[in-house]
Amino acid sequence: MRSENARPEYIAAFTEIAARIAEPLSALPKRMLPIRMYVAGGAALHFYTGERTSRDVDASFSHRILLPEDLDVSYRDADGAARLLYFDRQYNDSFALMHEDAREDSVPLRLEGIDPAILEVRLLSPTDLAVSKISRPSSQERQDIEALARHKLVRAAPLRRRAEEALTAYVGNLETFRKSIDIACRIVADVEKRKKP
Repeated sequence: MRSENARPEYIAAFTEIAARIAEPLSALPKRMLPIRMYVAGGAALHFYTGERTSRDVDASFSHRILLPEDLDVSYRDADGAARLLYFDRQYNDSFALMHEDAREDSVPLRLEGIDPAILEVRLLSPTDLAVSKISRPSSQERQDIEALARHKLVRAAPLRRRAEEALTAYVGNLETFRKSIDIACRIVADVEKRKKP
């Protein structure tokens, strides 16, 4: 996937973080490569929609890796305002609602200067990104799901199916998740209704 929707200054900052992660990996034996980086959260949303720029990068990896220390990048946005993008070392995708095939179905993101044979950067698919946001029912997560729907990247029926399939792998109070799935699907369905002539 190309990053046509994302802002160039954000792409540059994100690419710098990816380059810093990739640099020490190039010394690994080829049989261990590529390391896959699965991007979720606001960063993935921005690459898909061009909406809201996240201050952090939520990502997991195909292997356990020791990350470099300096994964904070300062940049200026299109208006000249100073911004900071940093890699969130606390992110853990096991706490989000996640389909077991989410990594397999992720979408490769091409970044200039990043060799995918060393670090293969991948975005959660739009539907899996929406599913991951269901488990955190904040107003920001709901707005993100709505943004994906407005850009025609998710539809209500496939979102429900994917979320309910993901739910089968979880234990605990599933009723809360079921209510969140209903809310998310209603948000997407409302957008679909507005888009119809």
